[in-house]
Amino acid sequence: MTQTYTVTGMTCGGCQASVTKHLSSLDQVEHVVVNLEKEEALITSKSPIETSLLQEVLPEKFTLFTKAAQSNIKEATKEKTKLQQLQPLLLILGYISTASILLHYRDWSTQGFMLDFMGLFFIVFSFFKLLDLKNFPNSFAMYDPLAKRVTIYGWMYPFIETALGVMFLMRFEISIALTITLVILSITTLGVTKTLLDKKSIQCACLGTALKLPMTEATFIENAIMLVMAIKMISGA
Repeated sequence: MTQTYTVTGMTCGGCQASVTKHLSSLDQVEHVVVNLEKEEALITSKSPIETSLLQEVLPEKFTLFTKAAQSNIKEATKEKTKLQQLQPLLLILGYISTASILLHYRDWSTQGFMLDFMGLFFIVFSFFKLLDLKNFPNSFAMYDPLAKRVTIYGWMYPFIETALGVMFLMRFEISIALTITLVILSITTLGVTKTLLDKKSIQCACLGTALKLPMTEATFIENAIMLVMAIKMISGA
């Protein structure tokens, strides 16, 4: 018999291989096919297997449940899930905005505010990506078109963000920093837009893989804000 299960917590090919290996270790299991993008595991077994037994053989970071259980979870949490899961992102954006305002409240400068916001944004977001650099590239490649085609770009991206953050905060070669920002965020936003339109349920890598954030409209808005700031400053330069 064959049963399809949902498996959450997978962020990369290594996770996919780990889930496949552990599920295949059960004697009753004959064949396992794990789909990373769909977060699914197709298990063929000699006889019915308790979901709890399948969960027991998996590492703690992965959660396995049936499709019926997934529907129940979605129904019970659909009104609050987005806000609760996006809380870390909203808090970070709030702190970055507040810090940028405080740096200029005595002698207000809109351009200065935007430069510091963008600088702090890149520094903070690159920090979270670097916390789990090993898994970030694969997670990022799930929606960024360039990272999907050029593997090394995913590895370089957190360091590019760090460099851009320093350039904005130090007011160094702003025109170059703005151009690079416009290019990389345009590429990412295209990928985010396609993911949202396709209604795919994947993890957002904007804060790396250390924090589990869903891909939502907030990700698009976050990138759009940065793009608008970059375009405004380039056009005003």
